[in-house]
Amino acid sequence: MADTPRRRARDTGSGSDVGITIGSQSTPKYAFEIEDPATYAQIPLYKQITNRWQAFYANKDFGNIILLIALYWLQGVPLGLAHGSIPFLLKEKLSFAQVGLFSLAGYPYSLKLFWSPFVDSLYDRKFGRRKSWIVPIQLITALVFWWMGAHIDGLVRDPAENIHEIMVLFLAIVFLSATQDIAVDGWALTLLSKENLSYASACQTVGINCGFFLSFTVFLALNSVEFSNKYIFSEPRDEGFLQLGPYMSFWALGYVLVTLYLVVFKAEGAAEDSEDSYGIVETYKTIWRICKLPHMQQFIAVLLVAKVGFIPNDSTTQLKLIDRGLHREDMALAVLIDFPVQIFFGYYAARWSQGASKLKPWRVAFILRLLCSLLGMLTVYYFPETGLTSAYFYVVLLSKVAGSMASTVQFVGMSAFITQIADPVIGGTYMTLLATLSNFGGTWPVYFVMRSVDYFTSATCLLPSGDSFSCATQETRNRCKVENGICNTIWDGYYIVSTTCTLLALVMFVWYIRPTVHHLERLPVHLWRVSKDRS
Repeated sequence: MADTPRRRARDTGSGSDVGITIGSQSTPKYAFEIEDPATYAQIPLYKQITNRWQAFYANKDFGNIILLIALYWLQGVPLGLAHGSIPFLLKEKLSFAQVGLFSLAGYPYSLKLFWSPFVDSLYDRKFGRRKSWIVPIQLITALVFWWMGAHIDGLVRDPAENIHEIMVLFLAIVFLSATQDIAVDGWALTLLSKENLSYASACQTVGINCGFFLSFTVFLALNSVEFSNKYIFSEPRDEGFLQLGPYMSFWALGYVLVTLYLVVFKAEGAAEDSEDSYGIVETYKTIWRICKLPHMQQFIAVLLVAKVGFIPNDSTTQLKLIDRGLHREDMALAVLIDFPVQIFFGYYAARWSQGASKLKPWRVAFILRLLCSLLGMLTVYYFPETGLTSAYFYVVLLSKVAGSMASTVQFVGMSAFITQIADPVIGGTYMTLLATLSNFGGTWPVYFVMRSVDYFTSATCLLPSGDSFSCATQETRNRCKVENGICNTIWDGYYIVSTTCTLLALVMFVWYIRPTVHHLERLPVHLWRVSKDRS
């Protein structure tokens, strides 16, 4: 018998909830409620927050939610270093091309789809499907962190000679973090009860962002000599309060403690053992079947090229500001202010993406990000020659917050669309594929953009003796400064690359991306479905 929707209304005294359930009376398939805003209009905001926290604390999955946040937190720590702090530390002594080489360390997180079937299919049933991967991965990560704690400061002091070693080390820990993420994502689906599955994405957002925040914003501030001498030390010192080595050693212990808790106190229940497990070959066949859908090929093309115009602003503008005289602690403060803005706009972007034109927020934010790229170039160009002033800091902050706001709206809008079109029969594989391609679209251009900045830069160092040499890279600029020369920039590759990418993105948006996205969002949902080959 076909499923029929049933309505139910609940009178709360101060408002009403209208609910719709699809399925039979005994086994509903889907259910949701539309809450009457009047229910909250009569309750003070602080009381609403208190009531929600009390309900959350009393939740039967409270302990599992905290565990998920801790596991995702451990993912955010290496990501905050690889994508945040380390590029800033390296740029003080390296060229954009060399920092671009280090950016390859972030690739595993965008390519994890290719080994995720192994993580889902190979495990020890007695120990637990997810713990079979999470426990050894976190212990290996702890060992790598502990070793790096004793050696990384020496490598970073001379990054030009050690850039390949630094890149390989962080490539390894990002690979480990990405593999742990695959297992934790799968565990989240069974660790939480069905009525609390909505908390899984919240756990991921809170955990990863907190770990990233500590490794980027907090670490950069405490590592800064100026910040430490101003706010921490009573007498000036030559080094910041917190060095990279001790920070990584501390988190090595954090990995061990969380892992010991998993081994001793947390057992996987029967639900994990009874999960429907597809073989490795079947999973790869499914991925191929998804990619062969004609409209899916158009969608994949959009995902791979849509972020090209934003990469120069996202990857190089902050580093250029550091070159111009912005202190690391100032950038850390800007990120600190930017953090709640992302959460706020992420919430409203999710609500905005529920209409008939699901990708309209994404399209609007596309243009906003291009404008932010222009604003970023202007911020670098007009940076005060005498150093950062209080007034100009607000200009930098505006550029940072506006770019992050638009990026968050795009991310949430695209994630909402992917969730809506994903085939529920193979939802995990479907969503992982599209999320991986979306991430890769923002990763693959970084290396080429950063190399191009140095390639298109032309600068000459004039020495007091009358001799001259090229000072287009950070290393040669440092040499020019040591020899009391003056580095005259003829043209800056940053502006050439940023302008080219922005114009290219605008042309692609008008002639290809916008009409393609507009067509794809109007396709019936059934056209995105693909049957599972389980023969």
